[in-house]
Amino acid sequence: MQPGKVDRDFFDAFIEGRLGATRDDVDLGPQFGADFGLLEIDDAALAIATDPIFVLRDLGLERAAWFAFHVVLSDVALSGLPPSHLAVDLALPPGTDPETFETIWTVFDAEARELDVSIITGHTGAYAGASFPTIGAGTALAVGNPEAVVKPTGAEPGDRVLVTKGPAIETTGILATVFGDEINLSTETVDPARDRFFDTSPVADARVAAKAGPVTAMHDATEGGLAYALHELAHASEVGLAVDSAPVPVMDGVEAICSHFDIDAWQASSSGTVLVTVAPGGAKTVLSGFADAGIPAADVGRVVEGEQVTVDGDTVAVPETDPFWPTYERARSESLNRSQRD
Repeated sequence: MQPGKVDRDFFDAFIEGRLGATRDDVDLGPQFGADFGLLEIDDAALAIATDPIFVLRDLGLERAAWFAFHVVLSDVALSGLPPSHLAVDLALPPGTDPETFETIWTVFDAEARELDVSIITGHTGAYAGASFPTIGAGTALAVGNPEAVVKPTGAEPGDRVLVTKGPAIETTGILATVFGDEINLSTETVDPARDRFFDTSPVADARVAAKAGPVTAMHDATEGGLAYALHELAHASEVGLAVDSAPVPVMDGVEAICSHFDIDAWQASSSGTVLVTVAPGGAKTVLSGFADAGIPAADVGRVVEGEQVTVDGDTVAVPETDPFWPTYERARSESLNRSQRD
């Protein structure tokens, strides 16, 4: 297996159809491109999503813990229901000092309180083979009104396609935060790029969109970036997408960092960027909600019949790789070599 999440072919070959018992309370089970599962329990909906706990210590432990927390909450937030509960499994490397755990857990506690999320269960331990940055997994839940759920399968031809923040948000924020002092770019360029780091959570985007108007589907642009997210959203709803690149937001620092590291911004990991499909006539209302919340967003196209994803009229291939992590590892290796020479 290649690093990162599995692709559609792997999902279809090894996961599809091997999902245990069939139960009447499962409203939405695992599908490629669907960010969460959904249960119906009495008169309530329960959205559930699980993700790795990814603590990249190069960011500084507090920032790394903030990012890890929001990654775990991201997918369930895209249900349109506010995240409400969290289960955390921390599998730490043997020898991890208590201060490291305390810092991570203090951030998790503070962010959970801020978002009105209760940590309800979990597991904590140190195990041979465990290593940073991936030190466990978390399962986030959101409980609410079934009528308020935004299913990832709900996009229909004629809907408008909105995008928040634009491409390479995560890639830009992390590379600038970790390596900004070492690259040959001005402070005026690097500082705005560093600011992208705290744009990497899609939780606010999802909550604003769901409250603002007739949203039919949402999906965030993680591994594979905006290009891959377009395909995942299209596949989940069995539709096509016709997108124009000109109105897509490009936030400060993105072009400079991607150019410096020779990265295709549209294929680079972009946690915090959300694709939103909106029923005809509702796009202005949702965009107004984003504007009021200070979230950059634009109407960039439409949902169409078929399965094709196009940008500016040209078919977009499914990205085979995401340039972010190889770029990060290469830059880190170069940084270590420089420090050893010095």
